[in-house]
Amino acid sequence: MEENNIINEQNAEQQAPAAVSAQAETATKNAPVAVQTAHDDFDWSVDKRNVSSYSQEEKVKYDQTYDSTFKVIEENGLLTGTVVGLTKTDVVINIGFKSDGLISLNEFRDLQGLKVGDEVEVLVVEKEDRDGNLHLSRKQARQQRAWEKIVEVYKTGEVVTGTVTSKTKGGLIVDVYGMETFLPGSQIDVKPVTDYDQFVGKTMEFKVVKVNEAIRNAVVSHKALIESDIEQQRVDIISKLEKGQVLEGTIKNITDFGAFIDLGGLDGLLYITDISWGRISHPSEVLQMDQKINVVVLDFDDEKKRISLGYKQLTPHPWDTLPANITEGARVKGKVVNIEDYGAFLEILPGVEGLVHVSEISWASTPINAKEFFKLGEEYEAVVVTLSKDERKMSLSIKQLTEDPWATIETKFPLESRHKGIVKNITPYGVFVELETGIGGMIHISDLSWIKRFNHPSEYTKVGSEIEVVILGIDKDNRKLSLGHKQIEEDPWNTFETIFPIGSIHEGTVVKKDDKGATVQLQYGLEAYAPARHLRTEDDKPISVEDVKEFMIIEFDRSEKRILVSHTRVWEQVKNEEKAVVAKEKRADADNTRKAVKTIQSKVEKATLGDLGALAELREKLKQSEGGEEEKKA
Repeated sequence: MEENNIINEQNAEQQAPAAVSAQAETATKNAPVAVQTAHDDFDWSVDKRNVSSYSQEEKVKYDQTYDSTFKVIEENGLLTGTVVGLTKTDVVINIGFKSDGLISLNEFRDLQGLKVGDEVEVLVVEKEDRDGNLHLSRKQARQQRAWEKIVEVYKTGEVVTGTVTSKTKGGLIVDVYGMETFLPGSQIDVKPVTDYDQFVGKTMEFKVVKVNEAIRNAVVSHKALIESDIEQQRVDIISKLEKGQVLEGTIKNITDFGAFIDLGGLDGLLYITDISWGRISHPSEVLQMDQKINVVVLDFDDEKKRISLGYKQLTPHPWDTLPANITEGARVKGKVVNIEDYGAFLEILPGVEGLVHVSEISWASTPINAKEFFKLGEEYEAVVVTLSKDERKMSLSIKQLTEDPWATIETKFPLESRHKGIVKNITPYGVFVELETGIGGMIHISDLSWIKRFNHPSEYTKVGSEIEVVILGIDKDNRKLSLGHKQIEEDPWNTFETIFPIGSIHEGTVVKKDDKGATVQLQYGLEAYAPARHLRTEDDKPISVEDVKEFMIIEFDRSEKRILVSHTRVWEQVKNEEKAVVAKEKRADADNTRKAVKTIQSKVEKATLGDLGALAELREKLKQSEGGEEEKKA
């Protein structure tokens, strides 16, 4: 009974606050003013069972002691936990929270021999997940700690060690502090790298060169470390450099303009012009990749850190060791290394060149194009004309390998002698003909034909054609011949004067025509000219090119080789002749009539009517005849 009473009391005590609370809540809802209820003055701090109480100081002390038994846990925070248990799939971690957390064994694959009691760093993902469990992660803790370290070394510029785990597009994946970072292909080495597979699995040193905190991405570089070392080496090398100093280097790159030489951390440039005393078209003709050579320092720039190197300077200049047999007048052989408009350069020895001027190619006076005569790389023989070791210049001649043909020109090509030659060039004023190598002359356009006039010599011949000529004149000083072609035949104009006398009529063909007149071709290929006023036809129809008509010679000038003709004169002359015939016939009739009249009048016999009638008729006929004669005179 007593126990029941206690229980009832306790229930009553427990229900009382609830009832009071319910009433208070109801009162709050229903009434604007709170209504005082029973037990509002009840002291809940008094322990009914022990009839004891704590002072305020003790209460604060005990509250602090109780609170200290709890560990402050924040989500996404890093904590050190203790392994308190191991299962087949999970690791039980105690972090001092109200419950332990489970982490998959997969997150501890890098730790061999994990056992109870080991301490590990973990990250609080959730204090309570859907099932009310504490959610921890060692993987995320490693990533968080790794990222913090990566950001730290990025700021400080420290060198980190990482392992290349795999190859990806454009570069490699590197594990740094347990976090994946990207190593671009261009940042692997100072030299271009094409085979990325050779680096997979290697542990190397890197510098963090870029971070993106938004997506937690980092870029590392191994090249930056190499460049840093090279930069230090450069400073050391440049501080010891002197012009004329000879260094050993390795050829690391060959370009069209030269080669880059690795001097042990510092690159120098060996220009193509400083590789060989002779001309070369590409450095690869002398040098090879990775070849070790000695070079001399020609110049260097401390600020720009540029070094100019020389290779040929380690050997004497070829002009200083020129063989004794190379003198003026000596015959030499050389390879064409350069061709200009004014001539070609022959390389006699590496670094020793001579110029063959265009005027020294041939004895011919006609211009020669050096680019058409010479070919690069071909070898030619020549004579040394001038030589200057001080100026390092040499002039050569090809034509002097043979005797000057102009020395005996009068003997081989005397005046009025006939020869055959090849047309080499045609100009508006004449044709240049080569009779033999070095000997040639010009045929003036007026000396091509006796009977034809040409607007341009190309109307008569063409380059490459063979033509027969006569030597008209020799200019030995200027190396010129005056040639003629028409002189092969006698001047036909002596004969033409008898064939085409003035007033004679000939058939001709119109070959050209313009506003001033027309060119007419007569027999024997002879051409004449008809002024426009002499082209008028009897029926006033125009004369066209290729029309065949009769023409009268109205002028023949033998000295000027000129003939004028007229078509108009032909038909006008026929008409005049016809008129003359008619007039002559009328005059004959008149004479006969007068004779008849005189005969009749002289008769003394008596006239009869019939005689009178005949006389009248004769008089009338005579009258008409005289009237016609007067009209003609008029």
